[in-house]
Amino acid sequence: MGGPIDGSVDGPVDGLADSRLRRLAVQFGKFGLVGVVGLVVDTAVVYALVFGAGLEFFAARVPAYLAAATTTFALNRAFTFRGAADAPLHIQWAKFLAANAFGGVVNYGVSVGLEAALPVAEAHPVLAVAAGSLSGMVLNFAASKHLVFKGA
Repeated sequence: MGGPIDGSVDGPVDGLADSRLRRLAVQFGKFGLVGVVGLVVDTAVVYALVFGAGLEFFAARVPAYLAAATTTFALNRAFTFRGAADAPLHIQWAKFLAANAFGGVVNYGVSVGLEAALPVAEAHPVLAVAAGSLSGMVLNFAASKHLVFKGA
């Protein structure tokens, strides 16, 4: 009597799960917004180094990734995972880079692979950079939440 048609019973455990899921979804959304800022930084550095300094795309991706990762670290620390246990800034930054290294390798591999294989990505590097960023996003979110910004 009083339960949903499917026979399940709503209770405090369901409410707790719903609130945790909502919080996770909000954090993931914030992480995605921060990622868009990181994508802009990443792309700007790639374009500056490829079209301004004459570097090859594969070489430009390394400093561009580091610039974007540093930007997203600062924004995620202040915005997405605010309230996490704070470690000293330089230690937390190093943990962020280390924890996101696998996602960074995936990001780099996808972007360089697309740029090398697709003429449209070679002509418009932002496409390769964006595909690389998206490919590493879920891995980086999990690593950031559970290894770097614990308790947020």
